[in-house]
Amino acid sequence: MTSVAPLRAVLLASMCISMPGLAATAFADDLKAVSSIDAVTVFPAGAEVTRTAKVEVPPGETTLIFDDLPAETVPGSIRVEGQAGAALKIGSVDQRRMFVPQSGGDHSADRRRIESEIENLRDQRLILEGNLQAAQTQQTLLNNLANLPNVSPGRESGAGGQPDWSALLGVISRGMGEAQQTMLTARVEMRDLDRKVADLEAKLSELAPKRIERTEVKVHVIADSALEADMTLKYQVRSASWTPSYEARLDTGDAASSAKLQLVRRATISQRTGEDWMDVGVALSTTRPTSGSTAPDLRPIVIDILEPRPPRPVAEVGGGMMSMADEAAEKKDRRRYMARRAAPTAMEPEVAAAPVVAEAEVSPFQAVFKVPGRTDISASGEEKNVVIAFEDFSAALHVKAVPKEAATAFLYAKLKRDGETPLLPGPVTLFRDGTFAGKGQLPLIAGEEHEIGFGADDLVRVKHAILQEKRGETGLISTTRTDDRNYKMTVTNLHKQKIDVTVLDQVPVSGNEKIEVSPARGSEPTKKDVDDKRGVVAWEFSLAPQEEKTIDFGYVVRWPPDKEIVYRKK
Repeated sequence: MTSVAPLRAVLLASMCISMPGLAATAFADDLKAVSSIDAVTVFPAGAEVTRTAKVEVPPGETTLIFDDLPAETVPGSIRVEGQAGAALKIGSVDQRRMFVPQSGGDHSADRRRIESEIENLRDQRLILEGNLQAAQTQQTLLNNLANLPNVSPGRESGAGGQPDWSALLGVISRGMGEAQQTMLTARVEMRDLDRKVADLEAKLSELAPKRIERTEVKVHVIADSALEADMTLKYQVRSASWTPSYEARLDTGDAASSAKLQLVRRATISQRTGEDWMDVGVALSTTRPTSGSTAPDLRPIVIDILEPRPPRPVAEVGGGMMSMADEAAEKKDRRRYMARRAAPTAMEPEVAAAPVVAEAEVSPFQAVFKVPGRTDISASGEEKNVVIAFEDFSAALHVKAVPKEAATAFLYAKLKRDGETPLLPGPVTLFRDGTFAGKGQLPLIAGEEHEIGFGADDLVRVKHAILQEKRGETGLISTTRTDDRNYKMTVTNLHKQKIDVTVLDQVPVSGNEKIEVSPARGSEPTKKDVDDKRGVVAWEFSLAPQEEKTIDFGYVVRWPPDKEIVYRKK
């Protein structure tokens, strides 16, 4: 039994590797190989396509020609691998773009028939053109005869030399009628022939051999003996992508059961690569090969003194004022200077039955999801939706309220994901206890906690009341103006189970050293500068069923009496 000696070679397109006895110009035989798409790995932008082919390779030097790759194959991305039961050497791999006839049947007989019909119709039109010209000439002659009575007779002409004008006018009338009828008939028939020729030419164009742009790959190989080789071609295309989307299904539970959250990960795939992906294995990768391979390059930033411009000669227009042209030039120069000072910035890019989910392969720098089975994805750009995974979490429920802005509490589910594969940013559809609750957006989540909002919670009542908003002055020797504000917030839990509550408000932040902001007496917040936002405060507590919580909140603003203050939101 012959031992199997598989050989795998990976070469970049347009590279030529010199080997003993093997040169790109030395290959004598060309062998056209037919390949088919076996698998596709789709990236967030772009895709890698894998084609396979079985080729009967004769002994000696052979050039395998693959002309079924799409035109938008990324140059330099082609890799060729081969495996055979005997020694097979792969030399250079050459790539070029070309036009090839599109298969669709032989229509040469139909084309010849249509061309003959067009030629016959054009001959008929030439005859009609001759009849039209003859009728036009006849009409010209009859017009000349009709003008004879208006010509003065010569001196030698006697009374007996005058023609019979009555008979002549009768002949002219009949002749003019015949000429007009001939011209009208010829024009109508010519128009009909033109329409028939146009229809036939359109049919002829449809039957013309179609040519499409493709990428041709030539693989130079050498075999010691005749063998059957399994060839694999991998290449990348740009016009393909997949985007993540999610379904968040929250079961709020009750007094006897805790809340649960199920996250359904989905992917939407589309492509316009010029070739249909039919019955292929599909994998989704988080790698972004088109986003660049190196970090942005920073250029030096130089700080310079803005020198005053020398005075321009001013035309004696408008009382010595700068002319409009000079003023425009001044502004333009200033914009250029400010642009040079600016630092350069880098530009960045309901399920009835449980579906089969993808199998994840995770590495330190990427995740690949293999979609089960075989899939068809059209090149028309039509979207294909697949389920990647189901993930279950024990969600911690809590309610957030901002009574100052809205008398509504909102339900949140907090989850912590410890999986190895990150959740990419994408839209999320929200369901609460089986009911659609709205839509949101998930950020990139990789191991940290995240809160998902599930809409208004009508069983948590929130009220906000103004106790005092008073301005005045304090002090005997040096007075100070004050703005004293106090509020009361009330939260009531009407649920049958305990609920965690977060109430948010804010204290103004001084933007000037002469303005002092101090808290008034009331409920001390549990958090300050929430989410790194200056002045935002929060009270966190738990409410038992039917329990009510009251928060007293206030602050005092002091500033000099000769100044005025303004409240601004940033």
